[in-house]
Amino acid sequence: MEYNYLPGTNIKVSKICLGSMTWGQQNTEAEGHEQMDYAVSSGINFIDTAEMYSVPARPETQGSTEKIIGTWLQKRKNRENMIIASKVCGPSALPHLGAGRKFNRENITEALHASLKRLQTDYIDLYQLHWPERPSNYFGVLGYQHKSEDAVTNFRETLQVLSDFIKEGKIRYIGVSNETPWGLMQYLKIGEYENLPKAVTIQNPYNLVNRVFEIGLAEMSIRENVGLLAYSPLGGGLLSTKYLGGNKPEGARFTLWSNYFTRYAHPNTMKAVELYAALAKEHNLSLSQMALAFVNTRRFLTSTIVGATSMGQLKENIDSMNVHLSDAVLEELEKIHLQFPNPAP
Repeated sequence: MEYNYLPGTNIKVSKICLGSMTWGQQNTEAEGHEQMDYAVSSGINFIDTAEMYSVPARPETQGSTEKIIGTWLQKRKNRENMIIASKVCGPSALPHLGAGRKFNRENITEALHASLKRLQTDYIDLYQLHWPERPSNYFGVLGYQHKSEDAVTNFRETLQVLSDFIKEGKIRYIGVSNETPWGLMQYLKIGEYENLPKAVTIQNPYNLVNRVFEIGLAEMSIRENVGLLAYSPLGGGLLSTKYLGGNKPEGARFTLWSNYFTRYAHPNTMKAVELYAALAKEHNLSLSQMALAFVNTRRFLTSTIVGATSMGQLKENIDSMNVHLSDAVLEELEKIHLQFPNPAP
């Protein structure tokens, strides 16, 4: 396993981060524990979760993933060896998550304390704002449509609340997620000017069919030292062989909840995946491992978040750390990208 520092900190995290959003819905508690045990045995020390998980979000399963991590931490007695990242939700169309929720003191306090209780820990290493409080282009929306009356986050208030929790020892570092260049810059600018905590990471989607991060955020990530935690590095599983040829495997997320992942529904997405699959086969590579190895080559990357519903998938994903792509493969990947740029933003 390789490790990177969370930017600007002395915390080393594994270059593969274990994603957890299926635990409590597609995976049982026992299966979640098994995945964490295997991940740790493979050198992973970084687990990502969120207050809203598992996914799809439902009132009866909200918080289940944090609870599963919490029972595992208590059984293994290894909290000091693990880096745990979680997230607080922004406004949501789901009433149980708070339709009008703001990143203010009341809501962050309530969310953080609930997460700490479920995780059975006194602190969270990396606490992230799950998506912008303001309307913007995220979750599959490529183009920004401005409305002058849109509410804008009180960035200073949000950073001040998070700063207070850092001083109390309940949070170590902060990050953002599903953010735009403008939003990230506000947090960085105001944080620097007001001497408030800096966002050290940004957790956004990044994969072969969604490289939108490169357009505006890659330069910011490198120049401002804010590391990418790449989520959905396999495009929700599309960058594997299981959906090729129109297959709809039983129990797979696109089979179970096709309406929930509409960002991957553009017809060009599967055309691109088929070309990537052919390239992998030509070079005797697993499609999944090629896709993950590509993400691992990016200079702006801090860690790649991988998740799986089976141990076989998890082992294959983690083994991608041992795959190194040749210049020839990287050149061909660029050609396909130019033919089908970002079909699944």
